[in-house]
Amino acid sequence: MGVTSKMMTKQNVLTYTYLLVYISLSSGVILYNKWVLSTLYFNFPFPITLTMIHMAFSGAVAFVLVHVLKVVSPVKMTFNIYATCVVPISAFFAASLWFGNTAYLYISVAFIQMLKALMPVATFLTAVSLGTEKLRCDVFWNMVLVSVGVVISSYGEIHFNVLGTVYQVTGIVAEALRLVLTQVLLQKKGLTLNPITSLYYIAPCSFVFLFVPWYILEKPEMEDPHMQFHFGVFFSNALCALALNLATFLVIGRTGAVTIRVAGVLKDWLLITLSTVLFPESSITGLNIIGYAIALIGVVFYNYLKLRDVRTTQTPIPSIQDEPLKELLPEKKVDDDVNINDDWNDSVSNTNFDEEAPLMASSRFSHLGRKPA
Repeated sequence: MGVTSKMMTKQNVLTYTYLLVYISLSSGVILYNKWVLSTLYFNFPFPITLTMIHMAFSGAVAFVLVHVLKVVSPVKMTFNIYATCVVPISAFFAASLWFGNTAYLYISVAFIQMLKALMPVATFLTAVSLGTEKLRCDVFWNMVLVSVGVVISSYGEIHFNVLGTVYQVTGIVAEALRLVLTQVLLQKKGLTLNPITSLYYIAPCSFVFLFVPWYILEKPEMEDPHMQFHFGVFFSNALCALALNLATFLVIGRTGAVTIRVAGVLKDWLLITLSTVLFPESSITGLNIIGYAIALIGVVFYNYLKLRDVRTTQTPIPSIQDEPLKELLPEKKVDDDVNINDDWNDSVSNTNFDEEAPLMASSRFSHLGRKPA
């Protein structure tokens, strides 16, 4: 019992450490990107370029991990699967990054986090429209509650900007389409991608999709002779985004879906608070907080409904309290692998898990590793 208790304590400490690293990286990447993009600070108002840097870096690292270090093996990818699954998913992924990151030029980090509460609404409506979900009264009224909260929060926004709000909402819709398409296309084909293979296949394709709007919209402005490329800033920024993607996978493997959702809620409140401190031009009002709190109640209840649905479809797991410890240890790695896959699928496909990671979806991408906001 003493050995078991000591092992449990060590595992708990490790789990909380992973959660702390995840929350720190997730908040840090958002604030870092906001600082880079803002014309008041680093003054690099080129969100497409920043996203392309992330995609190029992530794709290169994934290539090294797959082909050089052979950490994971590439899946059996045919041209048909790539053309009919990976390409459309990458297109919506690129669109969500493009519009979502552009919103940071117009509206505050705090308000963007409040608008992101609409992700479950957009995902649910998209899934119903495409026939992957049934319209249920409990979920529908829950979505109405979330929408009302976001509307109240928007009404209370001091620096409300229509263009920035449209960009962010469009990014959310594109992300919702990406999530649903992932379930419809990849899962039906039986294709499972972990975060590394996701980076390997999705990042280069997304880079190509982003190249066209970059060439038209941002390249002419970047030809200014006074424009400087600070390698250290962009390298560290891309490295943080990649680290977040991997940290998210570790958290999913160490914890359950409930813990991940609670951590996400804590991260959002922390991020809203930090953004108002680090960026004084961003301010929140009492109406902002009330509206976001209402929306958050709806999001939490939505997560509860999804978790309840998952539990009802799972077979009961026999108790292992009476099993000898020595018999459990040899099987631990296999069990951990299974739990990682199950938690990954549940956490990412049912909610907008973490859209700050390069290939995570809010909160948020079934089998695929989002968004460097």
